[in-house]
Amino acid sequence: MLDLKFIRENPDLVRQAIRNKNEKADVDALLELDKGRRSLIGEVESLRAQQNKVTGQIAEMKRNKEDASDLISRMKNLSETIKKLTGDLNNHEEKITEIQIRIPNIPHESVPIGNESKNEVVREWGKSPETDFRCLPHYELGENLNIIDFARGAKVSGNNFISYRGLGARLERALINFMIDVHVEKHGYTEIFPPFITRRESMFGTGQLPKLEEDMYHIEQEDLFLIPTAEVPVTNLHRDEILAENQLPVKYVAYSPCFRREAGAYGKETRGLMRIHQFNKVEMVRIVPPQHSYDHLENLVEEAEEILQLLELPYRVLTLASGDLSFAAAKCYDLEIWAPGLERWLEVSSCSNFIDFQARRANIRFRESKGQKPAFVHTLNGSGVALPRTVIGILENFQTDEGTVIVPPVLRDYMKTDIIKH
Repeated sequence: MLDLKFIRENPDLVRQAIRNKNEKADVDALLELDKGRRSLIGEVESLRAQQNKVTGQIAEMKRNKEDASDLISRMKNLSETIKKLTGDLNNHEEKITEIQIRIPNIPHESVPIGNESKNEVVREWGKSPETDFRCLPHYELGENLNIIDFARGAKVSGNNFISYRGLGARLERALINFMIDVHVEKHGYTEIFPPFITRRESMFGTGQLPKLEEDMYHIEQEDLFLIPTAEVPVTNLHRDEILAENQLPVKYVAYSPCFRREAGAYGKETRGLMRIHQFNKVEMVRIVPPQHSYDHLENLVEEAEEILQLLELPYRVLTLASGDLSFAAAKCYDLEIWAPGLERWLEVSSCSNFIDFQARRANIRFRESKGQKPAFVHTLNGSGVALPRTVIGILENFQTDEGTVIVPPVLRDYMKTDIIKH
């Protein structure tokens, strides 16, 4: 959430950010309401000062056994006026908040302006293996090898739910353990196993609500949500807290299932594992001092890249343009792997710096030194990495002409095999 003072002092910048992110929010209405709010605050404060003065006068007259009925009547009128103005003030503040929470974060100056076509390739790594046979798409490989059961997953839960079996299930588990181990043992993260269901306040804190409510699985009776990513519960572990400077940076890594409705997402572009309603992901979250957050973003990307390098998957890194940024992000890099069976690049990680946008919504602050006023932290997260499309990459890049799949060397101890076959 943007600071109201910042919006007031930089209205043109905020309007431009809204346009660049293809969002909608009425800055003019907010500024007019803010003007009225500040006027009401002045009136209420002035009347309360009068109220305090009259209260003192009444007390003095009563001590002197004087008739204070006129002042008491005046006090009653003052109280009624203050009550009405306070109600008006609360109404203004509610309307301001309703607009304010729908204003997106400001893109960093290095972010390209435009839609997805303006995303910039930063670098590429690796090459897809050359083959003298037709590379099969992962969904054919998965069914041929009997490691992914699309039909029974749909039978149990509906379209775009899947069930792994045998070495497919083991591959999923191996990837999770491998990623967590690398991030904990090599990158210095603390592992978290968070709740997979969160309160509305947590979804608001990281920026999913109110904008993305229709994409969430909602448990109406308790007003709870199935998480779309571990970013939500892990970031909110420190909601409404003031951290000491020596606690920063906080570095957490967590595995979680992710639940997304993806309403209307059906067809060729979503076949197989491309866009499923429940999937697994390893997420990195950082809570850092403001002055170092962009250095942390670059480091976060490198850590996600290392996972793909260890898996020997060809990938590229993109800087997302403003129109492709999430609502809460100031800057984001996407990591995409090459899938030769589908003949396309697939996103497996997004690494974002939210600066203080999430911290304001979740009220996460830090104190640089004793007695100093708390300041908002900066928050970042990155997929380290998401599993469905990583599985696509492994199946399609490591397939053989015999229809088997070679297990990437780094996974063989986890898999207890070096080849996936029927």
